[in-house]
Order: sequence, then C-alpha cells, then structure tokens
Amino acid sequence: MAQKAEIRSNLPVKIQTTLSNFWSMSLIFSTLMLLLRVAELLLIFQTHPIRISFRAVIGYSFYEDITWILYFLGLLFIFHITNSLFSVKFAKWFTRFWLVIALLVQASLLFYFNKTFVPLGKDLFAYNVNDIILTVQSSGQLNVMSIGSGILVIFILFYIFHFSNKYLNFSLKTSISFTISTYWFVILFYFIPINDPEKFDETKANIQLNKSKYLSEQAFDYFAYTNEYYFDFYLRSSNEGLFIRKEYTDPVYPFLHQADYPDVLSPYFDSLFTAPDIVFVLIESLGKAYSGKDAYLGSFTPFLDSLEAHSLVWTNAISSTGRTFGILPGVFAGLPYGERGFQELFEDFPNHRSLISILNDNGYESTFTIGSDVNFDHQKEFLEFSDVTQIIDIDDFDPKYSKMPPANGFTWGYGDKEIFNNGLNYFPRSSEKPQLGIFQTITSHDPYLVPERELYSRKFEDHLENYLNLTEAKKAEYRDYQNIYMTILYADDAVKDFITTYSEKPEFANTIFVFTGDHRLPDIPMASRLDRFHVPLIIYSPLINKPTYFKGMISHFEITPSLLAFLQAQVGIELPQEDIWLGQVMDTSRVFQSQIAMPLMRNKNQLMEYVDGEYFLSDNQLFVISDGLNIDPIEDQNIKNKLTGQFEDFKNKNNYIVQTRKLLPTDN
Repeated sequence: MAQKAEIRSNLPVKIQTTLSNFWSMSLIFSTLMLLLRVAELLLIFQTHPIRISFRAVIGYSFYEDITWILYFLGLLFIFHITNSLFSVKFAKWFTRFWLVIALLVQASLLFYFNKTFVPLGKDLFAYNVNDIILTVQSSGQLNVMSIGSGILVIFILFYIFHFSNKYLNFSLKTSISFTISTYWFVILFYFIPINDPEKFDETKANIQLNKSKYLSEQAFDYFAYTNEYYFDFYLRSSNEGLFIRKEYTDPVYPFLHQADYPDVLSPYFDSLFTAPDIVFVLIESLGKAYSGKDAYLGSFTPFLDSLEAHSLVWTNAISSTGRTFGILPGVFAGLPYGERGFQELFEDFPNHRSLISILNDNGYESTFTIGSDVNFDHQKEFLEFSDVTQIIDIDDFDPKYSKMPPANGFTWGYGDKEIFNNGLNYFPRSSEKPQLGIFQTITSHDPYLVPERELYSRKFEDHLENYLNLTEAKKAEYRDYQNIYMTILYADDAVKDFITTYSEKPEFANTIFVFTGDHRLPDIPMASRLDRFHVPLIIYSPLINKPTYFKGMISHFEITPSLLAFLQAQVGIELPQEDIWLGQVMDTSRVFQSQIAMPLMRNKNQLMEYVDGEYFLSDNQLFVISDGLNIDPIEDQNIKNKLTGQFEDFKNKNNYIVQTRKLLPTDN
C-alpha cells in the first residue's frame, strides 16, 4: 500500500513539471516573437520610405503575432504532452528544438520580407534546391558571417530555453490556467476574427502579416489542394465583353479554339513589302511605376521615354506573372501556367506553338541572347521546344567582356551593355532571311550591383536634380533605393547604346522593336496589388507612321496574336487554323477600357488574381480598375461570383493540362 501511495504522489509532480517546462519556455518564446516584431517594424520603417505610420500598423501586427503564437503553442502543447508520457526529458528537448526552429524561421522570413517587400508563400515550393541556393547567393546573404551568426544564435536560444526551465517554475494551478487560456483564445479568434478595416492596402497588409503564419497557411494550401481537377469544363464560346470571339472546339483540349484575330496594328505602319525583322527587348524588373509617361515614381528611363514619341505605347499593360519565370511563355505563346509556371513542365512539355516556332515555319531565323545561365527557370527547354535557331548565354561571351560586380563571389553574369554588344556579334544571323531577335537583360535584379558604379552614382544624383526636379526632402526617399534606381538608369543606357548601334545597320529600316518589362520589382513598395504586374509596353520602328499612346488595357498575352495577325495581313505569313492563345489582341483605344479576361500568377505556385474587363479579383477581394491601373475595392456579389466562377474554371482546366498534357493536338 505504501508503494502505491508513492506512485500516486509522484503523478502531480510529473504533471506540474511537464506543464511548467512547456509554459516557461513558451513565455520566453512569446516574448522573443514579439521582440522580433518590434525589430521587424523598426527595420522596415528605417529602410523603406513608406507612406504609412508606425502607429497604423503596430496594433494589428501584434494581433497577427499573438494569434499565430497561440495557434503554434496550442499545437506544440499536444506533442509535448504526448511525448512526456514516454519521457519528460525528451518532451522538453523536443519542444525546445521546435521553438528554436520557429524563431529562426520567423527571423529568416522577416529578413526576406524586408529585402523583397513580398512575404514568402507557396512559391517557396516551386524552386529546386539549386535554384534556392543560387538565389540566396545572388542576394549576398549566404556567407561565412551569416552562417556563423546563425549557428551562434542557435546555441544562445537553446541556452535561454534551458535557463527558463531552470529558473522559471510555475505551479500546477498557474500552468493549467495558461493551458485553458491558450485554447480559449484560439477558439475565440477562430470564430470571431478581428479584421483590419484597411485590408485593401497591400503594403500595409503585408507588413502586418505574421510571416510564419502566412507561410504555414500557404504551405497547407499547396500540399492539401495540389493536382485537383474535374473533367467538366465550361467552354465559353460567346466571350461576352471580350475583344475576340473564341470558338472552343474540343473538350479534350479545353484551350483549343478557332478565332479570327483582327489586324489592329497595320493602320499605324507603312505598308510592308518584305517580312520585317522583329527584335524583342525584355528588360528585367522594368515596371511602369518608374518608366515612361505618367510614371508615378518618376521615370528613370530617359531614352525609352524619348522613343515613346516615335512609337506605339500602351500605358495600361500588364505582365502575366509577378516574376521572370512567366515572361517567355506569356509574351511568345500566351500559355497557361501549369502548377508552378509553364516552364516547370519542361520534362514533358504539352504540345504547343509559339511566335518563335510559327515564324520559323514561315522562313524566319531566331536568336535568343541573355547574359546569365539560360538554364535558370528552364528557359532553355522552352526555347529549344520552340526550335529557336540560336541561343547565346553566359558561356558564349567574348573574353573581352567583363561580368557584373560579384556579391560574395557570386554574379548572375554579364551586364546589359555587354549583353547587347556581344549579341550583335551573332544577330542578325543573315540578310537573306527575316530575323527574330530576343534580348533579355539581367542587371536590374537583386543584388542590384551596377557596373561603373561611380558614373551611375553621379547620373543618379543628376537625374533626381535635373530630370525629376525633386526637392532635397524628396531626394532622400529615392536615395534609400539608389542601388535599384542606378540599375534602371544603366539598363536604359544599355538600350540607348543598342538602338544607336543598330540604327547604323541596313536592317534597321525594316525592323520592329518591342520593349517591355517582365514585372515590376517588389523591393520598392507598391501602390496596389495590380502594380506588380504593370509594365511598359512599347513598339518602336522606323516603319511606324502614326505614333500613338493607347489606354486600352492589354497584357503580354496579346502580343503574339497581334503580331501574327499583322504579319499575315502585311506579308502573308501562314497561320494555323486553331490555337491555344489565352490572349486577345492589343487594344488601340485612346480612352481607358478593358476587354481582356485572364488569370495572373503572382509568384510560382501563387495563382491568386483574375482580371475580367474592368474588374480585378485578388485574394477573394473585388476591385474596379481605372486608368493608370489604379484599383478601388467594391462590393458587388454578382460580379464577384462571376469572376470567381471564371477563375475556378480556368484553374480546373489548368490543372487538367498539368496532369494530362492535353493542350494542343500533336497533329494540329
């Protein structure tokens, strides 16, 4: 009987020790998480000149953190209790390990957000390990100092939690109170969430997000709902309100259609007697916010600005993705996105055609030039599937050219001036066949290390003073992003040198140039959720006889159908009867309107936006679009239901393509 009494007397002590261990560590963990939030906000407001006050974000930021802390601790508590049934010591070390991991992940996500100004979500799972390492190396964050500091922090955190177990002892009653309170608040916050009344301000909302909570929600969505589809497509044939009427022909190939794409470009050109050369210049991170007429941050592309007076310019153009991975499939083929961007289907591409392959079939030669590794994002596989005639990348540069300045020994490759100079040694390939040239720049990419730094430091200051005419107070805001703006100035100078050199060639008189950006860079705070996609789009050519600014909203998807219709009308190229372009044609309206319908992929794995006409659906919130691609939130359940249905229909077809590869029949 005495032995049994001893066992019963040890049970409360074991329970008290188990609970006390957990809540002593949890109290320290919660404090450190909230201190990380304070550090995050101080860092953001110190490094980014945002038009939001500290007071405006602090309250909801702490609410976000507290809810995440309670959810995380509530889940971890279950594991802690279960482990303690077998070993109190193991339970303590298990919990300690995951608290340290949670703090390190949160700190890493905070630094990532401060660098990119975009919270990390399910796009994390779209990259392989090599791509992730390459991206981290390019930012200059992967070095001996950062790795050593990380290891030191781990040891310190383990010591702090050991200290808490040793010196913070809670009574059984107190520990039980902590437990009950935690689960009570978790239930309360779940059923009665607190919403920020200014949730439509994306910059404010992203700052307030608990970055770990956001990543975990995105990860759950990715792993829980990947690869779902139903074979019951709604094949729209009427396309109400859209520019082009598409007649879908086969439910087995849900994007296959017949359509009459009208020639909207010929009225602005002289008549062509021979097939023109076409040159695309795809400029890294060139957003409309800082390029061209009415750029709200002021234009940092004076040469491109000067070309606008001799060009066809669309002031309301958008990219199809918020990152570079979508530029080639979007511009040259108007393709669906797949799960992580179309190029990630490289191991078994669905059959498709592109501007490159169709022009090749019509006697063109094609050349692609880039200063970095063309294998990144599987661009090489996409280009090879399109039968591009020649690819020039980092391995094909003359030794006389120097690479961009390195960050901790890493560089993406060659700067934009070198890209154009080296590329002109290969392009045009001949004067006997019409040419398609594609130049993709890289300098205006993180880590934003511009060649000729001293020269561009002076140019930057001169630009602020004499081109933008800024006050001294305003200049300070721009100097916070000086490295970024210098790379834009450098890219513009590279384009100027390229056009100047090319204009001396005999082919220049019969060449059409297309300039656009792949996306707006996220490092400078964005004005809206649509801002990341707003890019310049300029068609420049000596053949243009009526330079014009257009306000009709278009996207990268409209470029290929429009150019092909133009070339068919002008020089009689042969086009397929059926195709799978997602786009319409380029809208030449001089007043703002939108006659397109398309999804937008924010990052890899993040298909979260949809445009239909002048309405924009983002994160289940509805906006109306106006000139300048400004957006304002509206409440209209009927319109929201319509866009939601169309978006779900697209995602259904998109997932079907991923699993079946039935995009375009092979005999088509």
